[in-house]
Amino acid sequence: MAEQTDLAEEAARLFSGRVEFLLSAPQLKFLPEPEVPEIAFCGRSNVGKSSLLNALTGRRAIARTSVTPGRTQELNFFEVGEPTLFRLVDMPGYGFAKAPVKVVEKWKQLVRTYLRGRAVLKRTLVLVDSRHGLKPVDGEMMAMLDEAAVGYRLVLTKADKVKASELAAVLAATEAEARKHPAAFPVVHVTSAEKGMGIPELRAAVLADVRS
Repeated sequence: MAEQTDLAEEAARLFSGRVEFLLSAPQLKFLPEPEVPEIAFCGRSNVGKSSLLNALTGRRAIARTSVTPGRTQELNFFEVGEPTLFRLVDMPGYGFAKAPVKVVEKWKQLVRTYLRGRAVLKRTLVLVDSRHGLKPVDGEMMAMLDEAAVGYRLVLTKADKVKASELAAVLAATEAEARKHPAAFPVVHVTSAEKGMGIPELRAAVLADVRS
């Protein structure tokens, strides 16, 4: 328990320090050199990725939030630490992206290739909206990660937007689904970017994954 507390405190210090946008990669050739560990964030369009990234880093706008689903069309890289200890990678939202089919396919290819071939990728966080639970498109992403043998954590977002009883049901269903997937971490994180719920624990988990 004390070890977990120490990790949470260290993670809080780290995230309160240097966190800077590095670059956007619309194609694989623009990826930064694989010099440090990376933690990727993915989820359905409008799941709250940008808000969660902002909450984790204690910034108001390190990642852009948008009311228009599917606006993130590239892999966005953020450096953490001085010198850089690891990177956070904001991936294009999947699902009902407001974009032409060809553009969506290009995003999918970018994401797939990155996930399967990035040697420094330590963990992927699959974000799931607490109000809706897992959808078939989330299952597709989980299956892809299983196939690529990329370990991932399931993170429930917007937990403050649902009643406690509904949240408990969604959590139980998500945990049950996680047990069916070989690459899924058994612990499901429950978070609210708005209220700060679960943020310290998720920071500690990210730091633990970086060091794994």
